[in-house]
Amino acid sequence: MRKAWVFVFTAVVMLGAVASLHAQGTVPADTVISVLLNESISSKDATVGQTVEGEVASDVVVDSKVVIPKGSRVTMSVASVASAGKIKGQPKLWLKIDSLEVRGRKYTPATNWGGQTGASRGKRTAIGAGGGAAAGAVIGAIAGGGKGAAIGAAVGAGAGTAGAAMTGKTEVEFPAESKLGFRLKSPLTIR
Repeated sequence: MRKAWVFVFTAVVMLGAVASLHAQGTVPADTVISVLLNESISSKDATVGQTVEGEVASDVVVDSKVVIPKGSRVTMSVASVASAGKIKGQPKLWLKIDSLEVRGRKYTPATNWGGQTGASRGKRTAIGAGGGAAAGAVIGAIAGGGKGAAIGAAVGAGAGTAGAAMTGKTEVEFPAESKLGFRLKSPLTIR
């Protein structure tokens, strides 16, 4: 009989320890929640409002207790997006958290957006055109003097613009399993 009581007591203590590891608590403002994306998304074809699924990438701990466990489901949506375009444009892709599910309960945390704004394609095109024009002018000057330099500059600028439009990865892309950080704007109480 004594062994049975020892077993029951041990089981109760262990259950209490597990419960304290996944406890209620308030996650303070400015805490960053790291989210692992479950799917790929790109500024090339994303649309505002599009849903994106993910999960919390690592435990969020408050006072030595796990308040938001790793793997908790996160539903996000595209808050702002722009494609790079062919010649001009600055790509961007920003997501916001719509809901966070912790042990079967849904929460709507107030967070900053997570994402990225890429380099302006217009600058890259201008640099490509300028570099092409300079190279064309040098080659034209060597080949035919002043008139050749002008023709070479025009041809080089066209080639530089075409090259800038055709080369380089300009879209903002997040492959599946990318991590994005979302900073809490206000405390989040988990029950």
